[in-house]
Amino acid sequence: MKQVEQNILNDKSALAKKLSAMGRVAVLLGGDSAEREVSLQSGAAILAALQNLSVDAFAMDIGSNAIEALKQEKPDHAFIALHGGAGEDGRIQALLGYMEIPYTGSAVNASAHAMDKLRCKYLWRGMGLSTADFCELDSDSDWAEIMTRLGGSVMVKPASEGSSIGMAPAHSAEELQKAFVEASKYDKCVIAERLIRGAEFTVAVLSDEVLPAIKLETDNQFYDYDAKYISDETRYLCPCGLPDEKEQELKALAKRAFDSLGCKDWGRVDVMADEQGKFYVLEVNTVPGMTSHSLVPMAAKAAGKDFEHLVAQVLYSSVINH
Repeated sequence: MKQVEQNILNDKSALAKKLSAMGRVAVLLGGDSAEREVSLQSGAAILAALQNLSVDAFAMDIGSNAIEALKQEKPDHAFIALHGGAGEDGRIQALLGYMEIPYTGSAVNASAHAMDKLRCKYLWRGMGLSTADFCELDSDSDWAEIMTRLGGSVMVKPASEGSSIGMAPAHSAEELQKAFVEASKYDKCVIAERLIRGAEFTVAVLSDEVLPAIKLETDNQFYDYDAKYISDETRYLCPCGLPDEKEQELKALAKRAFDSLGCKDWGRVDVMADEQGKFYVLEVNTVPGMTSHSLVPMAAKAAGKDFEHLVAQVLYSSVINH
């Protein structure tokens, strides 16, 4: 990135001037995925920030009529605040690209790859990136054999959902089968991952900058939907408490995972540490939450960027990076 562009990204007032000349910006929110309610909250916060920056921004609740709605509104730019489903898996990105509407975040292929946890894990395993042992589940799986192979405790996940929707831990063959049935309600592809017992971290990437890591602590069984979006008891530690050398190791792993998928503009990488302190990449989020409980705004604040600056940087990054 050119130094003059980096200087603009770091200057909120300079960003505001650039954004004021962008024309009409549609904040795409809502949608019809299981993460609709979170998307509505993220989109509302982003819209307010853009309007406070004097951007000509408006909300678009994107559903099955996306093509007709975009043709009618004819936005000059799109800020994608859709979580899960067609909003995050490359489909809305492909549509916007076809309609020649610039948009925030990762492009089609990166979005599709990041949304598929199973394919990500195959890629990272092939690259030598640290990720927990795993296997794909189906109705004919040998539940007892899988539990033994993956160490006796696993986390079951729909391969292409976010916000911990459909996830559950399992500590027996019976629990594994039950968790598979539940996860199958959200995705035809379901994976089981060796349960990592240790601290959970998240690392945000903003343009070329890796923001301070956040350590997540919850009294829930794991960092589930309630812990992420509802509970006021979840604890977010930033600084994360790691020695500097370990935090740099964590951030380097997160950036490598982000870059491996071809992601752009912004995103968030979730990582677990085991009891010995070894890190394991869980997933990459290409449209992270932007609610009052969300993690990217926390990391940005720790790096000296308020919410409006963060939103402005994401939007302007989509201009200079595409």
